[in-house]
Amino acid sequence: MRGLRWCLIACWLLAGAGFAVTAAAAPSSVLVLGRISDDLATHYEQLTPLLDYVVPRMRGVGIRRGETTGASLLLEQRGSSHPLLMTESGGMREFHTVFFVRRDSPIQSLKQLRGHTLALQNASYTSGYLLPMLELLRNGIACDALLSPDATQVMGSVGYLMVGSKLNVAALVHKRLIDAGAFSNADWDDERHLPATFKRDFRIVHRSTQVPRAVEMVRTGLDPAVQRQLRIVLLQAASDPQAGPALKRFFATPAFHPLDDTSRRCLDALSAGLQRVRDQVE
Repeated sequence: MRGLRWCLIACWLLAGAGFAVTAAAAPSSVLVLGRISDDLATHYEQLTPLLDYVVPRMRGVGIRRGETTGASLLLEQRGSSHPLLMTESGGMREFHTVFFVRRDSPIQSLKQLRGHTLALQNASYTSGYLLPMLELLRNGIACDALLSPDATQVMGSVGYLMVGSKLNVAALVHKRLIDAGAFSNADWDDERHLPATFKRDFRIVHRSTQVPRAVEMVRTGLDPAVQRQLRIVLLQAASDPQAGPALKRFFATPAFHPLDDTSRRCLDALSAGLQRVRDQVE
């Protein structure tokens, strides 16, 4: 699954909500929504209400029914996709990574992380892995993977440890087992991931550039009429009361938004950055 997640990011589906759409793996009257996930049962329940809302509004372009599938398999089979819309999540269209330390830490900047340790989530996360790695590389800071908090790292590098959850990132820094942590600014302001008892002892030493929080994808080669109608339906969903329950179930998405030139350039840069991380770190 790790390789499939990287394929997803390279194709510009970021963190949070997101789906891929196809109509070629099934009869042309069937719209298939999928999502890259390790928990397809849960995400099936989140995708189905949106599919039930979208399909009746696609009849004018020949869509008669819908299906869901695991987007990891779908994208693997189709090989390519492209962005359709940006997704708002938690009131945010964009997010960034924050690097934080304990308030009593001597570390004051990103460059001062050299020789110290950094807790990250895992390689499937944009804000919890890709963006932190890119920031380190862009600042000429070498990275060295660690297997445990007390492992010896290469001198002058940042030793990074994958710890899984956002709460683990915060807990290891708070317990002084790791010198610094990194995750999204949304997680920084979410007590489910950063309890207030931890946050009051932390301070931010660096912020990454902003990137789109999530982007919805369609496969390359999808019927243009289907793609146009899907785009119209999703853009109008925020103003349609009937779409409310489906959007709420779809990862609490209040609205979809058009991709502007700035966002496209950002996604292109992120895709190039992914390749750099793979070449220089992994």
